[in-house]
This record gives sequence, C-alpha cells and structure tokens, in this order.
Amino acid sequence: MNWTEADAPRSARWRSEGGAPPPGRVRVVDDRLTADAAFRLASEGTALLWRGDFQNARQLLQAMARRIDRKPRKPASSPTEAFNFHRRAQSQRARTLGMLLLPLEADFSIPLRRAPDVKQACVEAYGAGEEPSVVSLRELLGVIGAHEWRKKGVEIPALGERIHPHYGVFSPVRGEYVQLVAEAPLPTSKLAFDIGTGTGVLAAVLARRGIKHVVATDQDPRALACARQNIARLGLKGRVDVVEADLFPQGRAPLIVCNPPWLPARANSPLEHAIYDPDSRMLLGFLNGLAAHLEPGGEGWLILSDLAEHLGLRSREWLLAAIDAAGLDVVGRLDTRPTHPRAADATDPLHAARAAEVTSLWRLAARKP
Repeated sequence: MNWTEADAPRSARWRSEGGAPPPGRVRVVDDRLTADAAFRLASEGTALLWRGDFQNARQLLQAMARRIDRKPRKPASSPTEAFNFHRRAQSQRARTLGMLLLPLEADFSIPLRRAPDVKQACVEAYGAGEEPSVVSLRELLGVIGAHEWRKKGVEIPALGERIHPHYGVFSPVRGEYVQLVAEAPLPTSKLAFDIGTGTGVLAAVLARRGIKHVVATDQDPRALACARQNIARLGLKGRVDVVEADLFPQGRAPLIVCNPPWLPARANSPLEHAIYDPDSRMLLGFLNGLAAHLEPGGEGWLILSDLAEHLGLRSREWLLAAIDAAGLDVVGRLDTRPTHPRAADATDPLHAARAAEVTSLWRLAARKP
C-alpha cells in the first residue's frame, strides 16, 4: 500500500473480501475527526486509518452513512433504470464507507480502546491469521454479523431445524423457495442432485422428504465447508454427499434441483455471486446440461424468481426459449409470492417490481425424441 503517513503500518496486509483495491491515499485519524471531515475525505478517495476508540469509529461510520443516505434519489422512469441507479448508488456507498479502516494484529485482535474480541469471527471468514492487516470497518462489521448468524442459524420450517450459514455463503433467509422444494411432488425417492447447494438447505430438505441419496455440488470452498457442516449437524451424513463440481456431478439422476442466482447482472464483488448471474451463465449451464444428466422419465426442478422480468433484465419469452432450446419441456410449475420485510412504494419502480415478484419451481423434463 502507498501509505502517506509515517506512522501507518507499511507492512500490513490489505484485506478486502469485496475485491476492492488497496487505497492509494491513507490518513491516520482518531476521535478528533468530525463526521463532516471524514465524509469529505472519504468521498474524495482518502482512506482513514482509525487509531481512536472502536465504539467511536462505529458511530462515525453511522454518521457517514446518514450523510450518504440524506442525498435525494434521482427519479427513475422505469424499473430497469431504477435498478441501475440503485446498484450504482449502492456501489458508491460501499466505496465511501469502505474508506474507514481498522488495524488487525496477526491474531486478529484489534489494538484499539473498547474493541470487541473478533478473533473467532475473523478466523471463520479469513482463515488462520499470519500477519498484521488492515480492513475496512464496514467489512469487519459484516464479518461479525456473519459470525452471529452462523452461531444462531436460520430457522427452516420445512426442516423443523436451523441452517447455519457461513461467511460468504448465501443465507436462506427468504424461505419461500425452500418451501416450494418441500411441497413439490417427488418423482423419485431413490436419488437426487442438488446443483449449487450453498448452505446445503435444499439437499437437507430432499433427504428429510425421503430421498435415499442426495449428491449436492458446489465449487466454492466456503459453500462446500458450510454444506458439509450443516449436513453433519442435521444427522444426514451418509445420505447426502457434498462434492466439488462445476454444476453437475458424474452420472444421471431421476431428480435434479437447481436454485441459481436470480438476476442476470454483473456481480460487483465475490460476495454477490449468489445474487447475480452474469449473462445468465449458471442458469443456461443448468438448462443446457440437464437433459444429459436426467434419467429417463426424470425431472429437473428450476427454482427461479421472476424479479428479473419485472426489472426488464430478462423476459419470460427469453426463459421459455432457453428451456425449449435445451431440449426440455415444462411439465408443471408451482408459484408462490415472497413476503418482503418492507411494504412496496407504488411510486418507486424498483419497489413496485419487488411487490409483483413471484418465485416459481419449474418442473422440467427432457423432450422425447
């Protein structure tokens, strides 16, 4: 890093799970820095290495966020424009708030007054510590929050138990897609593949429904570790095998389930890959490979929200054409409406799109020659 202060840790490692580059300008600051000055410096691209009280740093970050959120939003004429405005604003917000930095010792202790013990949370997110590092307070708070979710878990009514998401693995907090898998008529009790398993929640639901053997795949190391721990915790080890694969495992199955990222847009960070599927690559990969991996008479279950359609990012005609081009037929569909935590604002195109959202389980079969 190109530190500009003599007393900044020149040998410290830069940490950014979001893939942000190390800052070019860094100023060492403490409790004397005002929120207005911090916001101005961060907006101009100067990172602020905090040397004061930890709790004061949290309050400063909140004050900076209020200054960002106070700015009036530009009105949008369409859901697509509203979505693009929202993503740009969120990206800029993340960059500005990411300029408030904290030092971490090699053991992940924070050498600041009133700092919490974050060692276990950091080990879960980053692995074993080996050298001093610098991280944005915003990211560190995300690491702490993920640690709490991992301890507490997410209640899954279809299981009657909790799933414990790891840092960087998509949490099944929106339960409507899980419930669809819990209620769809099973075409088999023998074998199922769960493609892109994440936390392992759908594989666990399938096993609890009576599928004798489930092969769950993922290619992300964090997801693989997370799914294996959840499967073991639920007592399903042996019935559910979690394997590393790019989409499909070896062989064929009478049931193949996939819940790909729902929005065909570019991910701004590695942590967004569970939400955004650039050019619908995973969706198309699943559709185009499904027929070759289904046993005769088998079904592929595609779990997909139509939010992308309401946002103008993808059309229903495009989806049906992709299904047809893959040599697949739609044999059924189950729909449900998600419950969003905040009521939609009818005057906001983005909120209106979310209010109209429907999540579907598409039952697909290989077209007979």
